[in-house]
Amino acid sequence: MPSTDRSSGRFRLLLPLGLAALACFALLRTALLLTAWSDVELGPGTLLRLYGTGALYDLAFLAYAAVPLVLYLMLAPQRLFRSRWHRPLAYGLCYALLYGLLFVLAAEWVFWGEFGARFNFIAVDYLVYSDEVLGNIRESYPVGWLLGGLGLLALALLWALRRPIRRTLDADSPLKARLLVGGGLLLLPAVAFLALDQRPGQAFDNQYLNELSENGPYQFFHAFRDAELSYAQFYIQHDDAAVAAQLRRQVQQPNQTFLTPAGYDLARHVDNTDRGPERNLNVMLIVVESLSAKYLGAYGTTDADTTGLTPNLDRLAAQSLWLSNLYATGTRTVRGLESLTLSVPPTPGESIVKRPDNGGLFSLGQLFAAHGYDSTFLYGGFGYFDNMNDFFGKNGFRIVDRAAMTSPEIAFANIWGVADESLYDRAMREADGDFARGQPFFQLVMTTSNHRPYSYPDGRIDIPSKTGRAGAVKYTDWAIGDLLEKARQKPWFNDTLFVIVADHCAGSDGRTALPLDRYRIPLFVYSPAHVQPQRIERLVGQIDVAPTLLGLLHWNYDSRFFGKDILRMTDADERALLSNYQHLGLLDHQRLVVLSPGNKASVLEPADARTARPLAADSRLLDPALALYQGAARIYRQHLGLWPGAPGNPAPRLAVHP
Repeated sequence: MPSTDRSSGRFRLLLPLGLAALACFALLRTALLLTAWSDVELGPGTLLRLYGTGALYDLAFLAYAAVPLVLYLMLAPQRLFRSRWHRPLAYGLCYALLYGLLFVLAAEWVFWGEFGARFNFIAVDYLVYSDEVLGNIRESYPVGWLLGGLGLLALALLWALRRPIRRTLDADSPLKARLLVGGGLLLLPAVAFLALDQRPGQAFDNQYLNELSENGPYQFFHAFRDAELSYAQFYIQHDDAAVAAQLRRQVQQPNQTFLTPAGYDLARHVDNTDRGPERNLNVMLIVVESLSAKYLGAYGTTDADTTGLTPNLDRLAAQSLWLSNLYATGTRTVRGLESLTLSVPPTPGESIVKRPDNGGLFSLGQLFAAHGYDSTFLYGGFGYFDNMNDFFGKNGFRIVDRAAMTSPEIAFANIWGVADESLYDRAMREADGDFARGQPFFQLVMTTSNHRPYSYPDGRIDIPSKTGRAGAVKYTDWAIGDLLEKARQKPWFNDTLFVIVADHCAGSDGRTALPLDRYRIPLFVYSPAHVQPQRIERLVGQIDVAPTLLGLLHWNYDSRFFGKDILRMTDADERALLSNYQHLGLLDHQRLVVLSPGNKASVLEPADARTARPLAADSRLLDPALALYQGAARIYRQHLGLWPGAPGNPAPRLAVHP
């Protein structure tokens, strides 16, 4: 019998569905809180603030998500609700909604386990590169059992909600009443859009609490909308002339002369003649996926889970130029590649590697190519991922990725790419070809094996494949040892610099927005005939790798790099740049200055403190950070970082010194 509630009968379905969603979000928040329990501080009222803020974001997401259902309930004619086929369709729709909700919760749980965060711009990237991501999930988890379990749970929820669903289908709601109630409900997402921003979710001193107070799907759509943040719009800025002058002071070293009198153009001549004749040595720059310093015994690890994983790298530390206090600029592979090849600070939002208008830049690949080298980017996966092929192809590199490899070359592969040993074998064959032609080579080799699902060929190490990060690290170490052992038999070995560095650490989560222990990475320069073993403990960053490498080659060249030659650094030069999607940090030995959206700046003293204090806009501590980050954003926007002769280059041409 039709319901007598003529005002909101149809819309009563929203209440149980909404309550079920709120309960699920609260349960997920509780489960995630328990996983981070040892890293959060729960003072008076903290839980109330946490769950209150979380409920606010949960309601905002539901207001957006309910729009299609509200429109349907408001506009569907009454005869449709009375039709014979509508009832099973409505039950099917409700089941799909419940299943989708549970699927999102499960996805958030997996994402949190990998990144220690709610959905963010990384999740947006994962949506774009669905083949790799879905393949990674299939190879890492029992997907069939999980999806089946979610289906059963959704069926149980549907059974629990069967009565309100039936009452909704039986409701007799006139069009005028439906328009009135539905119109009111459609105002809610507009209110959420105008009244709610990111500030409530960033009100805690502890980053885990900030993440837990948010709603994953809500954050996903926020990240999708703001994948590239405008520095000028969201961050503190000072006068351009003062910032440019400060930036010049920060990048210059005694052996450099600026080629322009003032402004943001960093073009300068680098003179290394005091080191002796230029050396056209080969360079194999190996960028290792997710190799945190904490996994290496050379760093004094005492964790039982990481002890003994890196015997080859530990030996290499004693035989190499070892930068033992190096920090990654970001938490993604593209951030590491950006810093290593362009020597630029990370600007907020997406990496330059993934942005449009990113060709013809002043890059390490262009420099080596101008000196007659074969500059090659070798990647174990398919280089369309993260726009890598496009970026490297437009910035001086020849591309060799998985698509260029034949089946006999590949000892093993997973969804991310070929096993490291196969990639290294291909790199050595490329080197053999260059040597036979009498051409020096510069190779940037990007690995993939140290990544979930942590799978690799059997019989290489004593840890079975797909059993966790420890096995992947140990295989990564084995493959590097195998590479060097084979390379020693090559005629080009004695005249080659092997540079081994990580792209970023294995995780990025922590109690603060930029947890220092999640950014420290190793770097070794190994060349027995040309590089004396030495441990350098200066505080440095990835942007310093390129100028240091060119200094080791004794090259004289014109540069637009931001980084410094570490071997010429003074104590006053030491600093490192750290970032994630939104927060930009400048680290020295005492403090960490952090720039954040909303024109915010804060400082942590000491640098690993959990609580930051606001930093006044006119503070002297702020000037160096603004110079690097405001300067980098302005230089990119004004195309002042281009290679000589690149299309649209308004800056003075640099001399190329082959």
